[in-house]
Amino acid sequence: MKNQLLEKAFDVRLFEKHLLQIIPILKKHLFNTTKGKNDFTLNYTQPLDQLNFWEDYLEHGVPEEMLDEVFKRTTHTHHPKYVGHQVSAPAPITILTAMVSSLLNNGMAVYEMGMAPTAIEKVVVDILCKKIGYSDNFGGFLTSGGTLANLTALLSARKAMVKHDVWNHGHQDSLGVMVCEQAHYCIDRAAKIMGLGQKGIIKIPARNTFAMDIAQLEYGYQEAVQKGIHIFAIVGSAPSTATGAYDDLEAIANFARNKNIWFHVDGAHGGAAIFSDKYRFLLNGIAKADSVVIDGHKMMLMPTITTALLFKDKKRAQQTFSQKADYLLDDMEDDWINSGKRTFECTKTMMGMHWFILLKFYGEKLFDDFVTRQYDLARAFQKLLENHPQFELATPLMANIVCFRWVNGNFDQEELNRLNQTIRQHLLEDGEYYLVQTKLGDTNYLRTSLMNPFTELSHLEHLLGKIDAMAVKLTN
Repeated sequence: MKNQLLEKAFDVRLFEKHLLQIIPILKKHLFNTTKGKNDFTLNYTQPLDQLNFWEDYLEHGVPEEMLDEVFKRTTHTHHPKYVGHQVSAPAPITILTAMVSSLLNNGMAVYEMGMAPTAIEKVVVDILCKKIGYSDNFGGFLTSGGTLANLTALLSARKAMVKHDVWNHGHQDSLGVMVCEQAHYCIDRAAKIMGLGQKGIIKIPARNTFAMDIAQLEYGYQEAVQKGIHIFAIVGSAPSTATGAYDDLEAIANFARNKNIWFHVDGAHGGAAIFSDKYRFLLNGIAKADSVVIDGHKMMLMPTITTALLFKDKKRAQQTFSQKADYLLDDMEDDWINSGKRTFECTKTMMGMHWFILLKFYGEKLFDDFVTRQYDLARAFQKLLENHPQFELATPLMANIVCFRWVNGNFDQEELNRLNQTIRQHLLEDGEYYLVQTKLGDTNYLRTSLMNPFTELSHLEHLLGKIDAMAVKLTN
């Protein structure tokens, strides 16, 4: 029984027509953004104005112009003046893997619903585990983002380190996780989702570098134990989100071993430094971690959203979710083939293809070159800031995240906070550059993440000049 509308929706000739229409738009976008030909990183509009536009467009807009309108009305991560949030400018070849994933739509919960992508994912995971330095018993999988991966890692930690069956019988003790106060908020969120409560999140103070103060670990641990809290895991940041500070993973690993607790590394942003010959030292100790998270869509040139969760001992990944759905599972022991047994999500995209295609076409050196270039650029930017009398760094940097503020001795702390917030808002509305802001203690900072391989030091020098001119105008 034929349906004309369904026939139209799947018409191959119509699809080809749309494809031919979008190719020039993609080419133009990539050329104009990567070469800095566009004047704007984003053409900022107020949220309600944006909503009104798209509500009206659904009723009255020209269908063939929709994708072109999206390009005009959103943020361009490929622009060299994009220095905002921690998402990559994806390598164009990954557009193809994203398209194939969407077309084939293999859900991957079980092997037969994603044979090629399941095997591809195993290849990718094995490469990552070897780069970390794990021995032959490693394992892992890809999942949808660092937040979900960190939650899953902590569930694995609880399963492995807590004697009673929390999964089936609930909590019998007060459980806790140790983490630096500067860690990403998703660790707090994961702990609360797991029912640990605020008291189960043992915050270790940061040093003035915003990395975990290792000297405070024993005190934090003993204080929790005295309160009757069973610590089962500790999380190291590689690096923290706000400032890009790497925790001392070697010291944390030794502490975890001495206390017999699970050691997890949140390397969502900076775990990719395992590929950098120059900056791998920042991850010293990572091979001792029981689990590691690395995002592909941050420092590995992939589109959102794809994250690796890697385990020193593969059986830990297999034991996390010990529930049974007979229609999903079979009796095969080697369960890397059935990701639905190990991941939080059942259905997921064929995300392993992004990793695989970059490795196949460009090799591991692409990741080395990118991480090294961006970290080098950040250090050059740091020197610019240190040599400019009107700017102050929050802390010496470790990654490619740089926090700074405009300063003037004639203004107090609150005035400078308001001024830097105003500068950031003006930059947002101006649209030439896109950067964000953060608050460290009582101080507001402008924050840049140097995610774009086309950002040059000259762009950053121009940005500082623009900020300085704005500040002078605002203070006169």
